[in-house]
This record gives sequence, C-alpha cells and structure tokens, in this order.
Amino acid sequence: QVQLAESGGGQVQAGGSLRLSCAVSGRTRRSYAMGWFRSAPGQEREFVAAISWAGDTTEYVDSVKGRFTISRDNAKNTADLQMNSLKPEDTAVYYCAANEGEYRKAVVRGSAYQYWGQGTQVTVSS
Repeated sequence: QVQLAESGGGQVQAGGSLRLSCAVSGRTRRSYAMGWFRSAPGQEREFVAAISWAGDTTEYVDSVKGRFTISRDNAKNTADLQMNSLKPEDTAVYYCAANEGEYRKAVVRGSAYQYWGQGTQVTVSS
C-alpha cells in the first residue's frame, strides 16, 4: 500500500507564492508517476501538473503554465509543486496522486492514478 501526504498549503495574497510537498510512504521501491490535482467548491476535480518517474517529462494545465513548476526527489520520495504568481482562481484543495502503471509518462488523466493524498487547502485572496 502507498500513502501520500500533502503539506505546504495556506493562505496568501494574489501574486504570492506557495510550495506544496507530497511525501510518499509505503511501497516506495516501486516506480510512480506523480500528479497534482485541485478541487474548488462546486467544481469538478481538475488536473494541474504531472511528472514522470524519471522527471524528464512534465505536463501542466494551460492556466498554470509559466507559474507552477512540478518537481520530484526520488531519493526523498517527495514530489513538490512550486506555485508562483498565485491568483484567486487558484483557490482550491490540492491533491497529490501516484500512478504505478504508467510511470514513464506524465499522466494527465485522474482516473489513471491509484493512490491519492488527503489534500491541502490553498486560498488566494485578492
């Protein structure tokens, strides 16, 4: 079994930055692609960013390109999301997820991820 735990959420003003971190525990000897998703009140879960196991491939939703950066440290079993130039529309609960089956890719489909964290709240005020 794999457990994911997000940290780093909080409240910031528009234009500010936050860094989210996802710690992976459990079966860490396996290879996982990692992704970040978010869910705002009244909206469906949205893909934000993904990174392959090797870190050589990344994907981003258009609305965060140039502002967010996903990274990972396999030695530490962590995956981070650096969020800069935050906007009020970035307000959501952010979830990290792990994909064991397609680890060579940066996977966009939420349905492809087997493991999910509990989420961390990000609130951006105007």
